Amino acid sequence: MYAFDYHRARSIADAIERLGVDAGTRPLAGGMSLLPILRLRLGSASTLVDLNGIDELRGISVISEGLRIGAMTTHCAVASSPLVHETIPTLALLASRIGDPLVRNRGTIGGSLAHNDPAACYPAALLGLGGSIETNRRTIEADAFILGAFETALEPDEIIVAVNLRRPDRAAHIKFANKASRLNIVGIFVARHGPRVRVAITGAGHYAFRLNEFEDALERSFTPSAIGECSIPMDNLTSDIHASAEFRAYLVKELTMKAVAICKGAMLD
Repeated sequence: MYAFDYHRARSIADAIERLGVDAGTRPLAGGMSLLPILRLRLGSASTLVDLNGIDELRGISVISEGLRIGAMTTHCAVASSPLVHETIPTLALLASRIGDPLVRNRGTIGGSLAHNDPAACYPAALLGLGGSIETNRRTIEADAFILGAFETALEPDEIIVAVNLRRPDRAAHIKFANKASRLNIVGIFVARHGPRVRVAITGAGHYAFRLNEFEDALERSFTPSAIGECSIPMDNLTSDIHASAEFRAYLVKELTMKAVAICKGAMLD
């Protein structure tokens, strides 16, 4: 690990001021991704600005369209929240499947989305639920937030304040996980909002993405068989030691069909 300075921010304004000092300053949320990167010298930072002392970045509340979740809210808090279970229970299930108990108790929803690991769970939930990212200076819609692998629309002096997620009529999340890391080899999030359907994929490609052809087919007929003839673009799929692009394509279709079947079986399952 390379040497760095440390600052525990007292407020959002304090954090933003510190982040603007130089390009090497990085915000620290749960540290479940950033600290291993620093420890292995895969990256460096001149200063870490710790956000854990900012209480206004925590908490879950019900808003008109669904939920507002503070950026520093942990996965464990999302998984165990009565408000999440009542409003978007599929999100609670997703959070309960992230990593191990250490990761769930330290990792945060804002940190995960800002890091934007191609195999993380929350990017698919953000896209599938048609949510938005609230920062210290603007709101970014889900479809405009993810730009590429580990790349988002956030500016260097911008932090996530909260995540806003829409309550779906029906939703399901299925995860085919790497047994060691619990990251997604393929993860599927299907959500229906009235006549509209959103299908979000994580783990299969270089970043989380939506499958528009699947969505169009499911809007015509919300049944597993509706996507039987749909094609999957291969140019964004990943081949690695865990799975080939062809196997990931197979999983995307099979797991999406299963997710639709779950949606059909129970509201908000």
